[in-house]
Amino acid sequence: MPSLQDIKRRTKSVKSIQQITNAMDMVATSRMRHAKEAAQANRPYAEKVSEVVKGIAVTVGGEFSHPLLESHEEGHRLVLVMAADKGLAGAYSSNACKEALQSILDKSSTEVVTVGRKPRDFFKHRGYNVAEAFTGFSEKPKFEHAQKIARHIISRFESGEISDVQMVYTRFVSAISCVPETVQLLPFAAPAEEGEAKGPSTEYIYEPSAEAVLGHMLPQYIFTTVYAALLQAAASELSSRMNAMSNATDNAAELISKLELHYNKVRQAGITTELNEIVSGAEALK
Repeated sequence: MPSLQDIKRRTKSVKSIQQITNAMDMVATSRMRHAKEAAQANRPYAEKVSEVVKGIAVTVGGEFSHPLLESHEEGHRLVLVMAADKGLAGAYSSNACKEALQSILDKSSTEVVTVGRKPRDFFKHRGYNVAEAFTGFSEKPKFEHAQKIARHIISRFESGEISDVQMVYTRFVSAISCVPETVQLLPFAAPAEEGEAKGPSTEYIYEPSAEAVLGHMLPQYIFTTVYAALLQAAASELSSRMNAMSNATDNAAELISKLELHYNKVRQAGITTELNEIVSGAEALK
């Protein structure tokens, strides 16, 4: 049976851990609020850019040629995986990596580009070909980071080294829910033109031409899509860390309560033993 001093030391240790997890919970809550606002503010713009680019692609039709529209049969598949730089975020990073594994059909013919230290270590330790790793900004991504990632992918796609690009990120749903998703990033596929429109449609005049506008917009579309995914992933990471630290704080409080109860039982048992010894000694002296 542990002594009273052992229980005291363990209770003190758990209380120290509780203070740390509580502080990390508050920090993650504050950062999550800003990340959530950034993701929500960017979403209408990203959706409009996607709508405009796809609308122009439908207008141009299948005769238009652009490097980002071409399929390469001999290149490797590339999977872009976005997760966390740090741990203590529950199953956030592992869920994103497991989602990415579903897109990797053949380890030898697939390259991985990671955003965050966790996915980099995950795939390196399992023998996957990590072609490039971007780290240090998973919680606070900027548009410059998205441009750097997108330019690396675009240059390799245009050179024919890779045949298609799958992007895996975690979509922020709410403070308690986030969902890993996989999207086709390259080659860009124009949506199939539907039949007769059910409502009035708007026709645009493009200058100098729809082909020139689409050629200019396609790289911007990739930049915007990657940046939107980075913002969604940042909000998801911080919400997962907030929930993990909140649960850890609650578990610490429960453990402290159990330790204090155990301490009182051990102390009471010691007092009872001492009383029994005193009574036994008094009876022996009679």
